[in-house]
Amino acid sequence: MLSVMETEVVEAFDELYRAHYEALLGYALRRTAEPADAADVLAEVMMVAWRRRADLPPPDQCRLWLFGVARRVLANQRRGELRRQLLAQRLRAELGEAGSGTSGARDSPVLAAMALLNERDREVLELVAWEDLRPEEIAVVLDCSSGAARVRLHRARRRLRALLETGARAEGSLLSCRPKEAL
Repeated sequence: MLSVMETEVVEAFDELYRAHYEALLGYALRRTAEPADAADVLAEVMMVAWRRRADLPPPDQCRLWLFGVARRVLANQRRGELRRQLLAQRLRAELGEAGSGTSGARDSPVLAAMALLNERDREVLELVAWEDLRPEEIAVVLDCSSGAARVRLHRARRRLRALLETGARAEGSLLSCRPKEAL
């Protein structure tokens, strides 16, 4: 249970939030491409305000202070996005160089079947194949029990096998439909 002083602090912050919510959200919406990004900005601004509640300016100056915080949050968001884009470009360039001799591998039936799997199945299979992890290690990465990791791996392998068999049958049926002269 909150003390009287803590209750007053929470109520004052709640009042601050209600008083400036719409203006801050509008500010963020006009400066972001996605509404979810604007919501993130608003959340970050309010988190800063909560952490610095002892340093908040008087109520008549608080709105402008919050806009200043929002401006800095947006700048941080833009810098982070720029860093992610530059890293993605660098990784694409490095992967392009590393994979230049293995272009045929990208056309493999296994990779095509992997692309058809759901995210969870793909993730567990990639942890085994690419990261060379054992089920016990996968359990740590996925934050689940070893048994659950083994079951996920078994089911993912079964689904991959079914996709590969379906693909092989589809290719075989195409071959059997061709006239013998064409073969």
